Amino acid sequence: MTKELYWLTLTVMMTGLFWMPYILNRFAEVGVMPAIMNPNADLGAKAMWANRMMQAHTNAVENLVVFAPLVLVLQVTGTASALTASAAAIYFFARLTHYIVYALGIPALRTIAFLVGFACQMIIGLTVLGVI
Repeated sequence: MTKELYWLTLTVMMTGLFWMPYILNRFAEVGVMPAIMNPNADLGAKAMWANRMMQAHTNAVENLVVFAPLVLVLQVTGTASALTASAAAIYFFARLTHYIVYALGIPALRTIAFLVGFACQMIIGLTVLGVI
């Protein structure tokens, strides 16, 4: 497995776990059975951090839709390099940082983490296109 695929796999798994804290919060706020029955799926949590985690999870999924295909195209075209391996690793940590600082409500760091992840996506995309 290439480094880029390794980091993609970890990123997918991490994104797949991002729902857990805010669902556990929902269990605590309304109880397990009412949460499972889910009568008001759009009802926000009372805890602001849980609402922010839901938004961060949505953002992570939206960005995974960009990151994953770029890594897969990189593999198919055989254009991987040390730079793309580093970009994939940094992307993982940028997304983890984004999730945490979003939940904590730190807007400036959230934006910086987002932009670092975006830069990693562009590095991979530009490498695929042969620009860098």
